[in-house]
Amino acid sequence: MTAELVRGQNHPLPQTRLEIRVSAGHPIVAGATLGDEQGTVRGTEWVAHPAAPQLPGIDVSRQAAADHRLAVDLGAVPEAVHRVNVLLALPTGVGGPTRFGAMPAPFVAVTGLDGTEVASYTITDLDSESAVVALELYRRQGAWKVRAVGQGYAGGLAAMLHDQGLPEAAALAARINEAVAQGMARSVAPPPPRPDGEGRVRTATAGGGAATAEPAAVPQQAPPPAPPGTAPGGPGSGGPGSGGPGSGGPVNYQHPGRRTSAPPTPPPPAPPAEPGRPAQPVAGDASGWTMDERLYNQVWGMFEDLARTAAAYRSAVDFADSRMEKELDGVLSDPRTRFGPEADAAREQARAKHTALVEQARAVLDRDLAQLAAEAEVVEPALPPAFARWDSPVWQAYQVPMEIPMALRLGELHLPERRDLRIPMLVRLPLERGLWIDSGRDGLSEAVAVDSGELRRLAADTAVAHAARLLAVYPAGEFTVHVIDPAGSAAASFAPLLRSGVLREPPATGAQGVSAMLAALTRRVDLVQMAVRSGAADALPPDLDIAEQLLIVHDFPHGFDDRAVTQLRYLADEGPSVGVHLMMVADRRDAQAYGPVLDPLWRSLLRVTPVPDEHLADPWVGHAWTYEPSLVPAGSQVVEQVLARVVQARQAYGR
Repeated sequence: MTAELVRGQNHPLPQTRLEIRVSAGHPIVAGATLGDEQGTVRGTEWVAHPAAPQLPGIDVSRQAAADHRLAVDLGAVPEAVHRVNVLLALPTGVGGPTRFGAMPAPFVAVTGLDGTEVASYTITDLDSESAVVALELYRRQGAWKVRAVGQGYAGGLAAMLHDQGLPEAAALAARINEAVAQGMARSVAPPPPRPDGEGRVRTATAGGGAATAEPAAVPQQAPPPAPPGTAPGGPGSGGPGSGGPGSGGPVNYQHPGRRTSAPPTPPPPAPPAEPGRPAQPVAGDASGWTMDERLYNQVWGMFEDLARTAAAYRSAVDFADSRMEKELDGVLSDPRTRFGPEADAAREQARAKHTALVEQARAVLDRDLAQLAAEAEVVEPALPPAFARWDSPVWQAYQVPMEIPMALRLGELHLPERRDLRIPMLVRLPLERGLWIDSGRDGLSEAVAVDSGELRRLAADTAVAHAARLLAVYPAGEFTVHVIDPAGSAAASFAPLLRSGVLREPPATGAQGVSAMLAALTRRVDLVQMAVRSGAADALPPDLDIAEQLLIVHDFPHGFDDRAVTQLRYLADEGPSVGVHLMMVADRRDAQAYGPVLDPLWRSLLRVTPVPDEHLADPWVGHAWTYEPSLVPAGSQVVEQVLARVVQARQAYGR
């Protein structure tokens, strides 16, 4: 059972490998410090923060977000460490709240790796503080415990680190704030919050209490998601499952490639609704500078609405169940009313109340789902290629774009309340997390009746579909794909990329090919990072490909030695910031020999599956969303046609 802690209370930890989940209403910084027996932080190397997110046994977020997941392996921390403090701080100089008292109370939960909650703590009674020690994990007589601390500091990060005995507290706090500001500047802002009172589920409220979604934050990763994580982280990381909720202050959601100060065009007006009837849905019925941005924000709104509508229904059913159980227990607890006609009548009355409550909740749910389904029917045909399914007619008129879109479709999400209501899973561009297409059965539902060989083939096909979509939505010559296929086992899947000419070199095979490919991309990351830091972008070698790079790694870890694994982790960590992105097609079981060494790699990637599966969670209510990949219809030649146009555009522009 979950322990709901109050300030000062402690609770034993049943295991040493944990996740610490943080939820707040605005972007915050999350970090951790290691302390000795006296609680002293011996140096900056004992602090995990966005500029240095990994320590032995600790892995924290790289940027400010409203939702964080910190990975902790207490068995891997140094023996001299007796305390691990979880720190939260408000970013400085980027807008938004400057004190915790001006925002909702942060919520912190300690969970097992399977998501089972061990302990939780809501940090209340904060006012002028801009930094707080949320939790302390401490070692006592060989066992680990968690304590709710909630110690705030009006002096911010510097004061908090100084209180823990760190001599370089001010310098480290400045370094952390600088790293956070740079990370937020690189991120594409999330969809803007809707104005107060602007409900999205446009229904006539006839007494029953409509489940109208309220304005909400959206996942980090520029998104969940998630889902899932997740879902969507949100969905996604960047989409339902991926990214950081918006701040409470004014949000600049201007596309970074657009240079205009003109106000956004208003959404198209909805046709007038008949009295007592839901408003007629309209594609692009959201804020934004362009139709694509309005559609993106509308899709996010639909995702939020479905999550909250389903949560309201489930909550109502739970209430009806608990009320009936309480009333039945009352009948049974009194021997005088346990038997006889009065007892039977009381039971029937309790069941009738339960049925009435559930039917009322279902009626509200059906009404709102019908409105969302009508909206989805209008929105789906209006989506541009970057957001559309592969079977959409929009691909028949496809032209290579002149600028990068704000997001990309990875698949669809749905809930069991209505399986035919599908919400596009969109992730922001450029990708800030790599993708892991899981080719193994671990974690898949038992209902997925696909053998291991077919699953691996589907995973490779999924990787090709995602790569083709990325190539299609970038301007000509601004996206390059590389493939590592050590044993050549996915040659049939990668053939469309090779035949079309979008692959400028055949897939790397064998240990030597793996080594050469990783060395070339590692060199590119190093050179671009040095050029950016020194402000000398014009000093890059003329033969260096400065386009965005995608590396597809198939059949990992076959063909990889320890050096290659280290380079792969480096690309996953450092590559996205300089335009090198990773797509892993792998079964985690194949890499079990590396043990926990690769855990940070898997956690840094957004896991998607080549078959429908319930593995993504949204960041608001934690629904398990069913994810379905965006695959090409059987027998369709749409990918080949799109790739041919990409190559033609490259040749026309001399790229």
